[in-house]
Amino acid sequence: MVKTVGVIGLGYVGLPLVIEFSKAGYTVTGFDIDREKVEQLNRGQSYISYIEPQEIVELVQENRFTATGDFSRLKKMEAVIIAVPTPLSEYRDPDLQYVVGTTEQVSENLQPGQLVVLESTTYPGTTEETLLPILSSNGLEAGRDFYLAYSPERVDPNNKEHKITEIPKVIGGITPQCLEKAKDLYARVFKQVVPVSNTRVAEASKLLENIYRSVNIAMVNELKILFDKMGIDLCEVVDAAATKPFGFMPFYPGPGLGGHCIPIDPFYLSWKAREYDFSTKFIELAGEINTSMPAWVVQKTVDALNAQGKSIKNARVLLLGAAYKKDVDDYRESPSIKIIQLLKEKEARVSYNDPYIPVMSDLRKYPDFYMESVQLDQNTLAESDCVLIATDHSDYDYDFIYEHSFLVVDTRNVMKGYDCFDDKGEKKIFRA
Repeated sequence: MVKTVGVIGLGYVGLPLVIEFSKAGYTVTGFDIDREKVEQLNRGQSYISYIEPQEIVELVQENRFTATGDFSRLKKMEAVIIAVPTPLSEYRDPDLQYVVGTTEQVSENLQPGQLVVLESTTYPGTTEETLLPILSSNGLEAGRDFYLAYSPERVDPNNKEHKITEIPKVIGGITPQCLEKAKDLYARVFKQVVPVSNTRVAEASKLLENIYRSVNIAMVNELKILFDKMGIDLCEVVDAAATKPFGFMPFYPGPGLGGHCIPIDPFYLSWKAREYDFSTKFIELAGEINTSMPAWVVQKTVDALNAQGKSIKNARVLLLGAAYKKDVDDYRESPSIKIIQLLKEKEARVSYNDPYIPVMSDLRKYPDFYMESVQLDQNTLAESDCVLIATDHSDYDYDFIYEHSFLVVDTRNVMKGYDCFDDKGEKKIFRA
């Protein structure tokens, strides 16, 4: 039975895995190339807002977890889980540099009987076509000398209703022996494991989950634009449709997609489909609609200011919420970033507030980007020509925001129920 587990990549996927595997009785070593992360964890500190430092402190003090940048220590691991980023290139092609580089390091330290599991989201065939040849390069055979599997991460950051260990764990192995080894590993941590016939099925299942969400979000975003022209409140329409007890699942519009999964993962399948001379029209169209939403939000902001006799040029716009979703500190691929850039291109004077993100800098698409969160108080609101709600954090006091703001552009429907007009009869709330 496996006792030692190595987790490579200590981000939003890897660190929760570290905690749960440690709690389940495994001795866990976390591997990361970011020296600052390693040092913070070994001091018992957390750099993810919804992970309490005390959780890490207890694991470190009880010697159930340690972090390191020394990948030679992989030799001592009986199981190795890879949870590294899988971004897109500037041409929207899969960028597997982190997966490949990590697998090469694993291969250099691979020991007989070790289990290697990839959790990073990727296209069907990655485990078999990319990882397997690297790990087999020394003449080792999967299913005999080592074991290789794929199990897609299903982390939903800060989701208190669905804890990570309660989400069924899909697992596919290169061979039946590989599958059994992976099942044994995860069965001690997750309440339910879902074995599938091979790694390609497991890889495809994660893409389907995210494509399903991407396509449905794109549909409601497109309807939002149409219904806005028709004078219909889409959120009210969705709420009404959601009363049907079967055949309908509600999705709500927003300012665009963010995070590491939904804006990126569908294009992994689009790229792979070209190998089979197939065009994934739904995926491409959904991507076009969702990536266009920040521009639509900015245009609605321009229209809202014009309605108040103000120009977007030199307008003081306060954006509330930089994170891609509520109550998290993750701003990867956040539509807020694109909104800020578009507003600046129109020469607006933009500031932002986010209780979870004090500073934004060194973005992948905007390497020179740097902004600091401003204080959210009465003066900041009153001095802003427009307050743009981009992320509906629970920490925000929307009564306070409404009371002290001159003009509000709401992309999250949090101002539902508030009077859209001020005491002078001027429109105060615009939905985007």
